[in-house]
Amino acid sequence: MDKKVIIAIDGYSSCGKSTFAKAIAKVLKYIYIDSGAMYRAVTLYCMRKGYINREGINIAGILNNLDKIHVSFIYNHDIDEYETYLNAENVENEIRGIEVSKFVSRISQIHEVRERMVELQRQIGASKGIVMDGRDIGTVVFPYAEIKIFMTASIDIRAKRRFDELKTKGNNIDFEEIKRNIVARDIADENRDISPLRRAEDAIVLDNSRMTVHEQMVWVMSIIEKKIHGS
Repeated sequence: MDKKVIIAIDGYSSCGKSTFAKAIAKVLKYIYIDSGAMYRAVTLYCMRKGYINREGINIAGILNNLDKIHVSFIYNHDIDEYETYLNAENVENEIRGIEVSKFVSRISQIHEVRERMVELQRQIGASKGIVMDGRDIGTVVFPYAEIKIFMTASIDIRAKRRFDELKTKGNNIDFEEIKRNIVARDIADENRDISPLRRAEDAIVLDNSRMTVHEQMVWVMSIIEKKIHGS
């Protein structure tokens, strides 16, 4: 029987980490966990409760309500994917909007929020057989993951992918605004005090600027085969 491993996929926003991770999970019949969706769900909760407004972010309000925020992933057989639930409500589409994107980095910098999410992620991965993507999976959440991949792509390519994704969902958004949002997100992710975005020393870099999903899968399955069967 094949041994189960943890596959950690880190990298910059809008690099296609989720699409890549989902595809790997399906092939291996592993559980897919979107760590970024967890922070997006927390951000959405804070927006709904008014903890994020023009005056800033109400940290005290967020911390006082952390125990009321429950994030889970439920498999949807109709679309053959896991979807994000916030307090038993399907919020998969809502958390992908531009407004949530504007604030998710700042919410994810709150130590107590990250602490709780990391604890949950580790519980999910205790039995292995998972694929998880985010920005600190291979460095903080699962530093001993058997396979670590760090994804990157050019800013223009990433902005175009994000633009196409939002357009498909019916969002009317300006391309340049998306590009500015991605640049700001990179700066925030790389310079945050808690778990800044960085490549783990033993991570393999994947620049997929000019690669199709199929090409990426051929590349990664070779790596996985060697890890599972060759060692």
